[in-house]
Amino acid sequence: MKPLNPLFANLGTTIFEVMSGLARDHQAINLGQGFPDGNGSPAIVAKAQEALADRPNQYPPMLGLPELRQAVAAHGARFFGVDADWQSQVIVTSGATEALAATLLGLIAPGDEVVMFEPMYDSYLPIVRLAGGVPKLVRLAPPTWAVPEAELRAAFGPKTKLILFNTPHNPTGKVFSAADLSLIAELCRAHDAIAVCDEVYEHLAFDGTKHRSIMAEPGMADRAVRIGSAGKTFSLTGWKVGYITAAPALMPVIAKTHQFLTFTTPPNLQAAVAWGLAQEDGFFQTLGQEMQRKRDLLSDGLRRLGFDVQASAGTYFLTVDIRSLGYPGSDADFCRRLTLEAGVAAIPVGAFYDGGLETPYVRFCFCKDDSTLTGALDRLAPYLAKVGGAW
Repeated sequence: MKPLNPLFANLGTTIFEVMSGLARDHQAINLGQGFPDGNGSPAIVAKAQEALADRPNQYPPMLGLPELRQAVAAHGARFFGVDADWQSQVIVTSGATEALAATLLGLIAPGDEVVMFEPMYDSYLPIVRLAGGVPKLVRLAPPTWAVPEAELRAAFGPKTKLILFNTPHNPTGKVFSAADLSLIAELCRAHDAIAVCDEVYEHLAFDGTKHRSIMAEPGMADRAVRIGSAGKTFSLTGWKVGYITAAPALMPVIAKTHQFLTFTTPPNLQAAVAWGLAQEDGFFQTLGQEMQRKRDLLSDGLRRLGFDVQASAGTYFLTVDIRSLGYPGSDADFCRRLTLEAGVAAIPVGAFYDGGLETPYVRFCFCKDDSTLTGALDRLAPYLAKVGGAW
């Protein structure tokens, strides 16, 4: 047989599926993959059920239902100061990953350089490379995961097409500050580059930290793309409804790419998400407050067990340093042992680096029922006491 696409033929299975499969096989509590327990917002689910019966179940417009595109534009303006025309700047996609694919495949030409931060969500690099982009990687350093200004400046050059980043940031829980975004905007303007920001956790910034959108930065409305996700906002990850808000000059090529990826997204789900995005401010504040409470429940419990828990200012995730337990091995080995021996699954942070990396950091997911979180802590306590640091 002739060789297959080497990019994908040489890739392993995503770490999320590997650890979730291991959790299923060994009846472990899954604090690895970032999906909430439960069935999402009951009110929004009810709206989808109504729309399934009351609307045509045929192809909706390729760009998305007008009511959802209007809702996305209004939502961005209301919460994040992003002024966008729904007709020329908003597309609905089948999840945020498809939004990323349509954006990156549409904007990147072979040989273009793409600045990214490590650690990063695992789909970024394969999509950039599929488009022929050349990754220019900048590492965020633990425990604060601060943006290294000198390294970021050095990553930009004459061939830079765009910077791709994620705030609030998966896997670290970092929320990019006003200074971070100002620096990124300055570099984009100076190098005539585009900023593509994955903002799927936009309503999950904690402790009074405010999520800011790169599109609202001075001079960025005409050179930015922002990506959102109903799955993350409404705890409906299986729906795979995402949306892109982009500068008017960028949207046509993104739309052309989108039409040959998924073309469109189920109309009843779009209608329900449109209704959800129009809810009062308190709905979204409650979402963030509840997720922050869950973060505190898990992080407090892990600290009592001896973990060095890093600060998490947003997302579904928190990171721990396993050296605090005296563990001498890699993060991947630790996660495997924890799944098989303690019955709790987590994700090694090294999986979020190009080619994989051995780190002392492990990511836990807290977007679960309280009983799931306390059940995991109850399993970890006797296991860690039994091991007693004698790994």
